[in-house]
Amino acid sequence: VLDGTRLGELLGHSGATGMQATPATWRLLLESGWRGKRDLKMLCGGEALSRELAIALLRAGASLWNLYGPTETTIWSSIHKVHDGGTGPVPIGRPIANTEVYVLDRQLQPVPIGVPGELYIGGEGLARGYLHRPDLTAERFLPHPVRQAPEARVFKTGDRVRVLPDGNLEFLGR
Repeated sequence: VLDGTRLGELLGHSGATGMQATPATWRLLLESGWRGKRDLKMLCGGEALSRELAIALLRAGASLWNLYGPTETTIWSSIHKVHDGGTGPVPIGRPIANTEVYVLDRQLQPVPIGVPGELYIGGEGLARGYLHRPDLTAERFLPHPVRQAPEARVFKTGDRVRVLPDGNLEFLGR
């Protein structure tokens, strides 16, 4: 999608009630003069969602959801419904069904609420590894820190997060 005007026209004529896009695509759409669609559920992921963009999108549609997840965990791993009136960074939310998230320190120990750590993801959506890349698989798909089953694994995302007091995750960077 390179033309925000055409995308806006398509949204207007298609009858769509939901759209998933990156923040860059949502920004392109807004910058083209798109005024929104009252019944549109907006899903945003693939890169960090700024509070400024979230505020603009909340005025443009029915609801806004911030999504997070690497490809290795079947794309989406956490979700957060964005509400009007928030301040600061937009949380990446809580894990979706059948997904486990852990915020760990360098020794693979859980960190307290509010303390930055690295995000590890496990659960039913976790890939088995990288095709023909056993070295990279061993580096990124680690034995599960909680479950003792020999096949249980978590994915080392490389992303820094912290758990907020309300249980949502805040993305801090890569």
